[in-house]
Amino acid sequence: MQTSRLEHDFLGERAIPTDVYYGIQTLRAIENFYITGIPLKVEPLFVQALAYVKKGAAMANRDLGVLEAPIAEAIIKACDRVAAGEFDDQFLTDMIQGGAGTSVNMNANEVIANVALEIMGRQKGEYEFCHPNNHVNFSQSTNDAYPTAFRIALSNKLVGYSKALGELADAFHAKGEEFRNVLKMGRTQLQDAVPMSMGDEFHAFATNLREELLRIEDSRRLISEINMGATAIGTGVNAPQGYAELVTQHLRTITGLDLSLAGDLFEATYDTGAYVQLSGVLKRTAVKLSKICNDLRLLSSGPRAGLYEINLPPLQPGSSIMPGKVNPVVPEVVNQTAFYVIGADLTVTMAAEAGQLQLNVMEPVISFALFTSISYLTNACHTLREKCVVGITANKQHAESLVHNSIGIVTQLNPVLGYETSAEIAKEALLMGKSVYQIAVTERHLLTQAKWDEIFTFENLIRPGFIQ
Repeated sequence: MQTSRLEHDFLGERAIPTDVYYGIQTLRAIENFYITGIPLKVEPLFVQALAYVKKGAAMANRDLGVLEAPIAEAIIKACDRVAAGEFDDQFLTDMIQGGAGTSVNMNANEVIANVALEIMGRQKGEYEFCHPNNHVNFSQSTNDAYPTAFRIALSNKLVGYSKALGELADAFHAKGEEFRNVLKMGRTQLQDAVPMSMGDEFHAFATNLREELLRIEDSRRLISEINMGATAIGTGVNAPQGYAELVTQHLRTITGLDLSLAGDLFEATYDTGAYVQLSGVLKRTAVKLSKICNDLRLLSSGPRAGLYEINLPPLQPGSSIMPGKVNPVVPEVVNQTAFYVIGADLTVTMAAEAGQLQLNVMEPVISFALFTSISYLTNACHTLREKCVVGITANKQHAESLVHNSIGIVTQLNPVLGYETSAEIAKEALLMGKSVYQIAVTERHLLTQAKWDEIFTFENLIRPGFIQ
């Protein structure tokens, strides 16, 4: 039984296993590029988007009469099967490769061609009936097919990420509602500031993350502009008249996305500014998430010798030597994820800057950086919500005791006693280990008990009114 078929390109012949759908150029890419060890198949949305692009191109070519209908229909059916995930395991090129994405484009062309051949009742490799370049890649080059598929995949991947981020923000908001009656000390520069509600602290976390959802939508709009029909550098070489507009219309229908054709195909073929913008948004969110996780770690520090205002869910023993120690492992892992995303942003920046003349050949590393950043942030949001935020509890009594023992509450007395007198009280309290109440009410009689009680109600501490 035959176990391989011969395929050729202008470099020579190679034997391809009969059971695989990819061809000689994919094989060469597998051999040439082993960088990340992460094949294209780990990004099924990218595989799907490549199939969408090839389907849209086949439909446009068919409609314009430059591709025979039977071949076009076989390609369209093959694309539908590839888009459905049936052949994900055939997309084996490394996520980072040389050639500006040509290996990825040819991986798609070869798989779709061989699936189409089987649909036509032919054998894999009988390319005279459906050719990867002549038919599947008709009216395209890597330089418009790859970035268009990349943008479609990015847009769809951001939907899942936005959902995860929104759910995390909702979880923080729910905790804000739960902790709305918990009095605690606010802190600036790690020093006691003024009292606040723990609910306001957690509501602020939610607001901080919800702002990012708007920025993600802005970025999705930027990446909705495509350059199909460019095809190599923007001249539209090898594409029939009207193809660019028609393929864009088909892709809008196929994907359900609000795609638009770039006004200047020369500029759109080399420009990677939208990726820089998106990467910056991901970095901004990573920075915010990391800051929030730093706060959670501080607020839960202790339990006996730290702030200990909140408890994080205990997930695993925290030490191989210290019995009973439990670490804030989820905030820690989200911190580390954020560091990766921040670093990936620099990768995108340098890759975008490295483009020369009519094409940026560094787009594969940009795709790797953005896909991994979105995946990791999505996972981080799920993990932080499920394994940490929903299980946080407040140490209400302890948090309130810190407030009443704090010197920071003297700030509430500024309108009544003035800054100088309040500063004297703070200094004495710090030096003598006394409470503000003891000095101001009991010893110096600067305030009556009634006035103290008026100023230091829970509501006035978290929503201060002006009291003289």
